Amino acid sequence: MLLLFFSFMTMQNHFILVAEDDSDDRLLLQAAFEEKGYDDKLEFVQDGVELINFLNIIGDDNSGISYPNFILLDLNMPKKDGREALKEIKQHPVFKKIPIVVFTTTKNESEIRCCYELGANTYVVKPVSHEGLTRVIQDIRSYWLNAAAVP
Repeated sequence: MLLLFFSFMTMQNHFILVAEDDSDDRLLLQAAFEEKGYDDKLEFVQDGVELINFLNIIGDDNSGISYPNFILLDLNMPKKDGREALKEIKQHPVFKKIPIVVFTTTKNESEIRCCYELGANTYVVKPVSHEGLTRVIQDIRSYWLNAAAVP
């Protein structure tokens, strides 16, 4: 199964890594991408430990997998939360180049400031409606895949 995943990953144009512990939120995100007709490869991890491990697998020179175009990162996850993962990623010499979109329900000025200080590229509060979610996903995707110049 892992070999199939690796070969599939090398054929996709866009790859988005999503760190989200809530299974309902993962399903809603998947549905939003599908409804917009995007064929991007979405890969989900459930916590910061899985996120870092996944990036380390990609970082193996023999994996043949490209890094994600961007990471959607929830803040409130078990084991290693989004803040800890963000800090670790942005301190890594290679991973720090991956754009990170903090995508969370937390709307708190000090939290937003903290995430930007840790290296977040964007901070987005999750919309409460499905319509809002599809619109925000469209905006995030359009910006990071079409408008932004990323190394």
